Amino acid sequence: MIPAISQTPRLVKRACDFLDALKQHGFNGDTATRYADRLAMATDNSVYQMLPDAVVFPRSTHDVVLIARLAAEEHFTALTFTPRGGGTGTNGQSLNTGIVVDMSRYMKRIMEINLKQGWVRVEAGVIKDQLNQYLRPFGYFFAPELSTSNRATLGGMINTDASGQGSLVYGKTSDHVLGLRAVLLGGELIDTCAMPTPLAEMTALEKTAEGRIYHQVLKSCRDQRALILEKFPKLNRFLTGYDLRHVLSDDLQTFDLTRILTGSEGTLAFITEARLNITPLPQVRRLVNVKYDSFDSALRNAPFMVAAKALSVETIDSQVMNLAREDIVWHSVNALITPVPDKAMLGLNIVEFAGDDQERIDRQLKRLCRRLDELIAERQGGVIGYQVCDDLAGIERIYHMRKKAVGLLGNAKGQAKPIPFVEDTCVPPHCLADYIAEFRQLLDSHNLSYGMFGHVDAGVLHVRPALDLCDAQQEVLMKQISDRVVALTAKYGGLLWGEHGKGFRAEYSPAFFGETLYEELRRIKAVFDPNNRLNPGKICAPMNEDAPLMKVDAIKRGTFDRQIPIEIRTSMRGAMACNGNGLCFNFDVHSAMCPSMKITSNRVHSPKGRAALVREWLRLLSEQGINPLSLEEQLPQQRFSFRTLIEKTRNSWHAAKGEYDFSHQVKEAMSGCLACKACSTQCPIKIDVPDFRSRFLQLYHTRYLRPLRDYVVAGVESYTPLMAKAPKVFNFFLRQPWVREMSRSAIGMIDLPMLSSPTLRQQLSGHSAITTTLKQLAGLNAAQRARYVLIVQDPFTSYYDAKVVADFVQLVEKLGFKSVLLPFSPNGKAQHINGFLTGFARTARHTSDILNRVAQLGMPLVGVDPALVLCYRDEYHEILGEKRGDFQVQLVHEWLQPLLAERTMQPATGEPWYLFGHCTETTAQPVSGQQWAAIFACFGAKLENVSVGCCGMAGTYGHEVKNVLNSRGIYQLSWHTALQHLPPQRCLATGYSCRSQIKRLEGSSVRHPLQALLEIIV
Repeated sequence: MIPAISQTPRLVKRACDFLDALKQHGFNGDTATRYADRLAMATDNSVYQMLPDAVVFPRSTHDVVLIARLAAEEHFTALTFTPRGGGTGTNGQSLNTGIVVDMSRYMKRIMEINLKQGWVRVEAGVIKDQLNQYLRPFGYFFAPELSTSNRATLGGMINTDASGQGSLVYGKTSDHVLGLRAVLLGGELIDTCAMPTPLAEMTALEKTAEGRIYHQVLKSCRDQRALILEKFPKLNRFLTGYDLRHVLSDDLQTFDLTRILTGSEGTLAFITEARLNITPLPQVRRLVNVKYDSFDSALRNAPFMVAAKALSVETIDSQVMNLAREDIVWHSVNALITPVPDKAMLGLNIVEFAGDDQERIDRQLKRLCRRLDELIAERQGGVIGYQVCDDLAGIERIYHMRKKAVGLLGNAKGQAKPIPFVEDTCVPPHCLADYIAEFRQLLDSHNLSYGMFGHVDAGVLHVRPALDLCDAQQEVLMKQISDRVVALTAKYGGLLWGEHGKGFRAEYSPAFFGETLYEELRRIKAVFDPNNRLNPGKICAPMNEDAPLMKVDAIKRGTFDRQIPIEIRTSMRGAMACNGNGLCFNFDVHSAMCPSMKITSNRVHSPKGRAALVREWLRLLSEQGINPLSLEEQLPQQRFSFRTLIEKTRNSWHAAKGEYDFSHQVKEAMSGCLACKACSTQCPIKIDVPDFRSRFLQLYHTRYLRPLRDYVVAGVESYTPLMAKAPKVFNFFLRQPWVREMSRSAIGMIDLPMLSSPTLRQQLSGHSAITTTLKQLAGLNAAQRARYVLIVQDPFTSYYDAKVVADFVQLVEKLGFKSVLLPFSPNGKAQHINGFLTGFARTARHTSDILNRVAQLGMPLVGVDPALVLCYRDEYHEILGEKRGDFQVQLVHEWLQPLLAERTMQPATGEPWYLFGHCTETTAQPVSGQQWAAIFACFGAKLENVSVGCCGMAGTYGHEVKNVLNSRGIYQLSWHTALQHLPPQRCLATGYSCRSQIKRLEGSSVRHPLQALLEIIV
């Protein structure tokens, strides 16, 4: 039995008082002080961890003004505040103690667009890709591009002056910010924009907070103008968090305070709104993937690409490409980056040309290709091949792979993981190859592995050395390398922070700026934030304030993780490996990951959040000397005991009375998971939440009673076959209002589906599919067996949607084969989801034994429902290991495709069909939709794949009363919208859960694609 975890960091009373006062003053947003919520904000995309005292989620600028105004009251002057956006920073920019002000949950409105003047006004929480999705129909986009664009907020981009691919042409974020609305501590609003310098001078005379700010910024930028121009490197990046260089125009006639706020990392004010200029979408885009025999060759060849007038030149080394090959992303790009025969591809440059003049771009492209052909023929420059991509979809797939590079590096094998801390250095592009050569020598001298990728056109290369920060000596080495790289970038006239902000690297600021300019930064900080209350420790401290800056060797995730024994860390890899890249926060409703995060906007309900909670749970157990692995090993031997039951009852009673146990917060996060398993493939690190979720639930319920609902759901495969013997009787009772009410109130289940009537056996009455025995099949010769298909039943399709299985039997016959319906054997998926792992192991062993014996007949085993079939491949391997055996159960399309491979495709006729894929299937098997389309094409039918996320049902998740609102909300995000524009009779879905959800919420039925095939084949 696990112990209660009652000792967690105490709440700060003054912070709690502040939140109470906020509510009393009409604050409309959310507030959070639970340990789970604070933990979710304690990490970002960096290696650091800092626990805030509280989190607030404002809904508007008005709410932020209220926060800032209340913060100025005497009782709260000791509190500090840190603005936060998407949490994608790689250097801890948004991490701090005190109160975190998260703008990403609610402040995501696109407020105004002016196409005539070419600008858009947005709130700080709008996500970069969200804005571009909105702008695309107008023919525009917001140009600064970054790898985290599907979860990075514009407020975060502004605060770090983010940039990325194409920055030589499109610039960085600050180049596109026309004006900002910001809130000063005290509650005063300021609106910034470029203005004539005399107007700024007039503002500087005002006796207001804004006037004092204008006065100091004008003075700093004028007095030190010569030194600023001399000190700042001539790069496509800038040196300071407060951009002194660009506040005044080159002719000194224009002043723009916006430039001070962009890149300020939330240390000066709360940025709540922005007016951004927008760029017309290029009409023509071409991509050339240039392949090299070494990464050094790719780097040295890059200036030639830039000289060819390319929009951008991105580079990737062999380590990143090898990791990409092992990821789900590779299937989408492998045809665009094919291997070169007899050559090892160890580097790749991705060169893009874009614009509106097709003839000019084609000339540029041909000129580059001719030169590449010459280099290949002459065996020069390390070029071994290239491929041109001229379709937008292919270009986007390549960039999706490139964007995933950061996360992919985190999936490197072993305890040491490539980590960010020197990953955004910037040097003049012509120095890059020599600089990287020295950089590599430094890393090689410590025998470190590393991956490299980046924007070679701008001289920015992302280098992530692999370190195990659970090893204290490796943590020391991180600081040593950091110091050396600081010196190395200075040698080549570059920057340590060329793209990802300073954050915890602020300790290097004084040396970079020199004493004079650094003091000007401190004066500017002092006029905005004299008491150092906004994101303290970042950029600089205010003048006359002795507060220390954040350090590279500050407390990290590894500092806490190393307190967990290594055998536990290894076993619980799914929770421990999360590197914080945050792809699970992506806003795209058509992405399957992560439905609970999308509907709640609560980061606790994300793979990253759940991993963080389980890591801390394991650490706190270790503090009490508890080894969860030992507890897991003991469970199969434990027998029922009244003493244990009484103890569990007492613990549950105390929990119901409000007794604190951190495990309850972890349980709540786990219960919100739909177990769709999208994270296990979509996450670059392959964080498999359902795996560690089931293990947590098993241990949690060694201390606390399970609800009746868990037993009802986990036992579905035991009682459903019995109920199916009299479906009309049970359906009659299930329709009764008192039964539905009892189900809702006593069990917590709602909208339970009706059993199939007639049953599957009734529909197949007398058919050889149910009369043929395995003994008869064993007596057949090899040629006879080759004409048989063995159908593996699952409880949901066979007993609740039996016509699908009956139609599959008919389809098999139409294709010239014979089918045999195997006796039903439980799969155990529902047991696994609910954490009955001991029972699941028994079920898996029993069914594996059966299927391994049947597999010896040499006949294909085929199942209909994706979630259940994929369970045989995943969860069975996880729980049984080698004892699982080597049986293989195919999905319908997997069996069909080889049969039709040599069939001549017929011209498509009639209306198209529309396929809605099951999220578990489409993420685990990303080509499944294409395979179904190819199968339909063999019979002259067109099948279009509909891009949707999760349907919100996920087994029994949608039937649980506590999940109903979220289930319906998730369905509305993408499925409902897509179905409204399509004829329901032409819509198809592979998953039983999906078909059930559509029937429940739309009142109409859709079919399995095999049923449409049965109709098509004549």
